[in-house]
Amino acid sequence: MSFGNRLRQYRDHRSWSLGDLSRATHYSRQYLSNIENGRKPASEDVATACDRALKAKGELIAAARQDTTARLSETPWQTAELVARLQATDTTAATLEALHSTVEELCCQYNRRDALELRQEAHEWLQHVGSLLRRPVGLKAHSELLVAGGWLALLAGCVEYDLGLATASESTRVAAMQLGLEAGHPEIVGWGHEMTAWFALTRGQFRRAIQTSLIGQAAAPNSSVTVQLMAQEAKAKARLGEPGLTGILESGRDLLDHLPYPDRPDNHFKVDPAKWDYYSMDVHRLAGDDAQAAEYAEAIIRDNTGPNGTELSPMRIAECRITLGFVASRQGDLEQAVDLGVEGLKDGRQSKVHLRMIGAELNQELHRNFPGEHLVSDFGNALESL
Repeated sequence: MSFGNRLRQYRDHRSWSLGDLSRATHYSRQYLSNIENGRKPASEDVATACDRALKAKGELIAAARQDTTARLSETPWQTAELVARLQATDTTAATLEALHSTVEELCCQYNRRDALELRQEAHEWLQHVGSLLRRPVGLKAHSELLVAGGWLALLAGCVEYDLGLATASESTRVAAMQLGLEAGHPEIVGWGHEMTAWFALTRGQFRRAIQTSLIGQAAAPNSSVTVQLMAQEAKAKARLGEPGLTGILESGRDLLDHLPYPDRPDNHFKVDPAKWDYYSMDVHRLAGDDAQAAEYAEAIIRDNTGPNGTELSPMRIAECRITLGFVASRQGDLEQAVDLGVEGLKDGRQSKVHLRMIGAELNQELHRNFPGEHLVSDFGNALESL
């Protein structure tokens, strides 16, 4: 094999551009391109420098993969085995099945895992999917890899928005939708629209949230994301004080009842009856139905707290506490309202943009119900620190 062909093979295997190799060896990109394409012979010095740089790159990749394997070995899907399979030259059905299982496991960790850590791992798996897509695979395998990449991109985009990385999350959302469209996967496309609706809702762009929710429902009808989009529509309309909320909630529940119960209800991209109650809680709170909102909030906190007090879904519990703070405020209990509100804003796994929106609504409620009370400033300070 000529040195040029060997160079190209090494670069493809290690996902290294000619620019990367140029920076590592100090030879120009054009010069290395000419060698790789057989237009110029490679001197012994050039070959030695390239071999040394590519070997160092290979060692870095091997170390990174070994670290990834160590961290993933604790998951129930044996992802360490998947890493080894991803290094193979073919994309087997078993590899794809393991990949989909790992992607779902990551999506199930959304509500409780550290956001930065989850984003990093999602990026690592996206790189693996990208490396597989650069290999010759069949049409079915190609489509399945696009689907896996689509879910990973959606997950990364959601986490980025939680972290306040609005620009990054929008770019990731667009990429996820493109993968969904290329794979012919309406549900991924629907979740791309759902993210836009969510972004608009948390920014106070309620008309846009409604419009995008309706577009998403048309793009992915009769699916789990349709139910989620109906929830976003109801939330936006509730904040605008529009009628018809009961009809939307009933329609969403009816559709949910006709969908198969998800195998993994903790998957962020699946909606089950418990998650629908969580969304309904917000709508009932905004509509002033305090008794129903409180009932949902207490049930959700109870269902998402382990026997030892561990919070299984910290983000849901945080919003439930703020909801109960609303109810306490409306019942005239300022101290309880502030305590619950501050507790809802405590450190931990958070969607900061969403919490700021709900927290700001409680802050307005406290100022309206208890004007001039110094305790109200305690909650305002906690909200400001968020």
